[in-house]
Amino acid sequence: MTLLEAILLGIVQGLAEFLPISSSGHLALGQYLFGIDEGNLAFIIVVHVGTLIPVIVVFRRAIWELIKKPFQKMTYLLIVATIPAAIVGIFFEDVIEVALASISFLAAGFVLTGVVLILTDRFRKNTKKSDEITYLDAVLIGIAQAVAVFPGISRSGATIAASLSRGIVREDAAKFAFLMSIPAILGALLLQILHVARGNVLLEDLNFINLGAGFVAAALSGYLAINFMLAAVKKAKLSYFAYYVLVLAAVIVIYLLVT
Repeated sequence: MTLLEAILLGIVQGLAEFLPISSSGHLALGQYLFGIDEGNLAFIIVVHVGTLIPVIVVFRRAIWELIKKPFQKMTYLLIVATIPAAIVGIFFEDVIEVALASISFLAAGFVLTGVVLILTDRFRKNTKKSDEITYLDAVLIGIAQAVAVFPGISRSGATIAASLSRGIVREDAAKFAFLMSIPAILGALLLQILHVARGNVLLEDLNFINLGAGFVAAALSGYLAINFMLAAVKKAKLSYFAYYVLVLAAVIVIYLLVT
């Protein structure tokens, strides 16, 4: 991986993490297009961590409230919502890695994301506020996040769609979905640390310049994306992203047919 590729992939990660177009799917597609054979799991995790920065900046007040009063309902809701993805990430890690290497799987994931986004814009009369979110809501939203562990399926799109389907108002649905990304990203980082500890990823094989460039690119582009996404959710414009991922899926299918 060259420095330019690292920057480009970092930008893609930052944009796609918060826009409902699947960051894992775009990273996998970018690696395929650039001809990067190795999984570069370390790079993927680092750019994911880079996207934590805009979440912390944008939602700093909500995060600070959780830090000051950790034993509150919202903390428990976030924990409950994180459990399904943690289970899938731990027990289906090999399956996920195979899916990341399959461009055919990406096309299917993009199609599913597109359908979900089109349906999402139909939820317009939600009234449930953050303090009214139930534990059942958290479990169902968490299951949506678990499904989105697979590439091509947007995590933000799936969790926001699940939140809206439970009657949560748009602003609070987006806020809850983005707060959920914090433990999800930290969990992925923990898995990577375990890989390093087991010797599956050798420190001497890591290019720290590329990792740093990807981290910064992901953080900056992520900040722009998260603010854009918050505005898009309020205006019920997620179907526009659906058209993009559906076209992308069609391009992938055509490519597979002609090669």
